[in-house]
Amino acid sequence: MKGFSHFMSGVAVASFGPWAIDAALQGNPTFFILGGACGILPDTLDFKFYRFFYEHDVYVMPDPKDPDPQKIAEEVARAIQLGVDGKRYIRLKLGSVRLGADFWQQYQVTLDNEKKEVVCRLGPVVNTGQVPVDGTEKPGAVGRAPLPAPVVQTYDADLKVDIFDGPTVGFAPRGDGGFDLEFLPWHREWSHALTVGLFLGLLWAVVSCCFGAWTVAWQGLVTIAACYAVHVVEDQMGHMGSNLFWPFTKKRTEGLHWMHSGDGLPNFTAVWVSCILIFWNLSRSQPALEHPFPFWKLLLVALVVPYAGFFVLRLLLNRGRKAAVEAGDDADDEWNDMKSS
Repeated sequence: MKGFSHFMSGVAVASFGPWAIDAALQGNPTFFILGGACGILPDTLDFKFYRFFYEHDVYVMPDPKDPDPQKIAEEVARAIQLGVDGKRYIRLKLGSVRLGADFWQQYQVTLDNEKKEVVCRLGPVVNTGQVPVDGTEKPGAVGRAPLPAPVVQTYDADLKVDIFDGPTVGFAPRGDGGFDLEFLPWHREWSHALTVGLFLGLLWAVVSCCFGAWTVAWQGLVTIAACYAVHVVEDQMGHMGSNLFWPFTKKRTEGLHWMHSGDGLPNFTAVWVSCILIFWNLSRSQPALEHPFPFWKLLLVALVVPYAGFFVLRLLLNRGRKAAVEAGDDADDEWNDMKSS
């Protein structure tokens, strides 16, 4: 999901702690701040810190003065060959090509298992808004190199590189001699683990105990662990999954494939449900409320009825239409969101 959705989910989970409500009524928003911060912390760790320290085996850095698609294709093929020769995991970095203050050379790499070749095509020059510049298309600029081994992909067949930083891909050996291609292997590697949230909560508790704040210690532990966990659980509803119990597990557990991280409706629903839960938790903490109402009625009025009306209206407006919607992989969505922000 998008960062704001995770933030609101963290705040909503924090609002379930009676201590968070009591502290807020006394002018202390610490637990709500902890909830929102821990809700977005896993992605922050990955995109703002860890990716800059991630080690790569092969760097593909095209020359801005003369970006050669043939050299790019050959370097990608060489990276896969290193994995074949060493029977090991290979991390490949595809560097971006900056041509000026606001211009970037776009290129894409395709791993064609049928033709057994790596194909690199130079695209148009784009600005920082990823809008192509007219007249810069290069339809004949194509490089090809033999593909050393089959590569199984779980998302788009093309690796597109344009603005700011280029992506990292990992080639994981398979038992049949081929490789699984992992997009952004540094993402959700260790940061998206339930154990990391628990560790941060314990760290908070230890520091709090050092100052004699025993009650704040366990309250903060529960808040941090729960709000961190809700981010991991939400991401697990997508495709990419997370490494849930690092360091005891080494690989990401595949997601449930219920949604993509960039899908509009699930993100809106997460934010809206979070607002409902925050409202409910705040209102039920006020015993003197003149018009109390049960939780089921709140859900009916604020969630069930509006969504039922929305889906009926959507069905009527789209009756007889067939719309093909293309959605990328979770990591692809998040990578594009990170660049655009």
